[in-house]
Amino acid sequence: MKEQKRDLRKLTSNELTEYFESVGERKFRSKQVSEWLWKKSVTDIDAMSNLSSQTREKLKESFCINNINLDHEQKSEDGTIKSAFRLHDGHLIEGVLIPTQKRMTACISSQVGCSLSCKFCATGFLDRKRNLDASEIYDQVVMINKQALEYYQKPLSNIVYMGMGEPMLNYAEVLKSVEYITSPEGLHMSSQRITISTAGVAKMIRKLADDMVKFNLALSLHAADEEKRNQIMPINETNSLEALRSALTYYHDKTGNDVTFEYILFYNFNDSLKDADNLLKFTRYVPSKVNIIEYNPISESSFTNTDPQTLDKFRDFLTRKGVNVRVRRSRGKDIDAACGQLANKN
Repeated sequence: MKEQKRDLRKLTSNELTEYFESVGERKFRSKQVSEWLWKKSVTDIDAMSNLSSQTREKLKESFCINNINLDHEQKSEDGTIKSAFRLHDGHLIEGVLIPTQKRMTACISSQVGCSLSCKFCATGFLDRKRNLDASEIYDQVVMINKQALEYYQKPLSNIVYMGMGEPMLNYAEVLKSVEYITSPEGLHMSSQRITISTAGVAKMIRKLADDMVKFNLALSLHAADEEKRNQIMPINETNSLEALRSALTYYHDKTGNDVTFEYILFYNFNDSLKDADNLLKFTRYVPSKVNIIEYNPISESSFTNTDPQTLDKFRDFLTRKGVNVRVRRSRGKDIDAACGQLANKN
């Protein structure tokens, strides 16, 4: 049976150095290869032009690069671009470029599918097939940045881990991908321009605090009432609001970072002034802001978006109480690229 080649990007710096020593090459080759992989984002060993042809052949005998490839893309009337990326094992994931006057934002995935089964999210109705490798997360950023430059002549300014999957259930690879994206030896983007969104895994929020992360944290809350949150987000049954409150307090105390609460307003479910008051009380435990998100209906769910008047009352109540609140209008709805719609329909 033919031995399967190892993905070159899975080698640590030390492993790469050890490999070159084992084949009689100088140690500095390791740094050269790392630069090609993470700074220049090459996906072909033959593109590493400062390595001799013999050295490249040695690498190709033992290693491959399991990069992702663009399967197809769709462009919305509002300029949003949704991409389906094919992984080396045939799975598909989706990523989105969200262009505005001030920002070029990449919304990227961390898993193939999702295991959390949130009742309003199309991805939640898929099975989780596997976690993404850090390099597969990194590749999404590289490819969506190319789209931003091609279509809008601007580089990415922001990255949000809000695509398919729960980032905190792929913790190690997600943090490794952030390192590749932010490191001076990688893409050298600012960690302050990166937001990782979680449905609420309390123990992993505490781990973020212990690891003293510098990126931004967003909690997909959507209800500040235990019973209601249980109905729409099964994860709440094992990660209660009380547990999340405690974890977020710990997180802020350790890192000093504020928290963003994401809150979708569903018609006649979580959009009353009582719901707004519950949200107000929850936000007061840590310095935070609230993003009210327009709901994007999906065929698997009966939820609908709240009406404009109710939204205004909800927002105004929070504003009067001193909450930093914004209403986020959805982008890319016509191509199923908006929040909660990623499900590989094509």
